[in-house]
Amino acid sequence: MSRKQMHGSVDELQRLLKDKESYNAFFNSFDQVKTQNNLRDELRKETLQLARENLEKEQRISELRNQCTIIRTTELAAAEDRLAELERQKDEIMKSYSPAALLDKLQSTMAKLDEESEELHQKFLEKDIDLPTFVQKYKKLRAAHHKCALLHLSGKASLR
Repeated sequence: MSRKQMHGSVDELQRLLKDKESYNAFFNSFDQVKTQNNLRDELRKETLQLARENLEKEQRISELRNQCTIIRTTELAAAEDRLAELERQKDEIMKSYSPAALLDKLQSTMAKLDEESEELHQKFLEKDIDLPTFVQKYKKLRAAHHKCALLHLSGKASLR
């Protein structure tokens, strides 16, 4: 390099250091800087476009969130209602199998067997059935009645 070229280069460098606009123009003239600036501008445009699209979708997202909340609340209420119904049914079943309920059932079965025995006895007295049939049926009814009576007594004794 000649002294004149160096002097021109030195002058050019001094001018670039003193003048900010010249420095920026020189810096932005490089292909890599131009490419980076173009990429930055493209990314900025894409980012702005995505932000606009997201803002447009924000209302729909909010509506969908509200719908999900409504659906969740509705399904929860339905499930709670179903649970309450099942608990009520369970309570009824448990009551029907409680010792007191079972004793009541035995008592009503004994009363029913007594009625049937009386009706059978009345038929025999009115000669609607013969003796062997009466004895066989009466024996069955009384045996069932005594089983119920024994169960009823043992149940009452075990509750005390």
